[in-house]
Amino acid sequence: MTDLIACLSTGKGTWGHVSRLIQDSEWDNIYLITNEFGKENFSAEKKAEFMVIDSLKPIKELVIDIESRLKDKLNGEVALNMISGTGKEHMAILSALLKLGVGIRLMGLTKDGVEEI
Repeated sequence: MTDLIACLSTGKGTWGHVSRLIQDSEWDNIYLITNEFGKENFSAEKKAEFMVIDSLKPIKELVIDIESRLKDKLNGEVALNMISGTGKEHMAILSALLKLGVGIRLMGLTKDGVEEI
């Protein structure tokens, strides 16, 4: 199996997408990169680790925060979903994952279920 990393932030209807992505597949670990509001208000049906970031920080600091939190937790390849969130958050997540040297498969919920995009 694979670890899932999902951005859980802003965007109409995106929390439902992330919830179904978590629910409809098996993952070794689930890491949700979110803000304090997301941590307090999102309920995952499976065990997930919330990584709270401050999206008001400069992007380089966000990259460092995300990279340091994921370091030593990932190896090989991860499933990544960025349906939720802002471009700044997406850039920071991608940069951190690339710096960690993991392979990335973009995953999404389609009419046929959870699929690699």
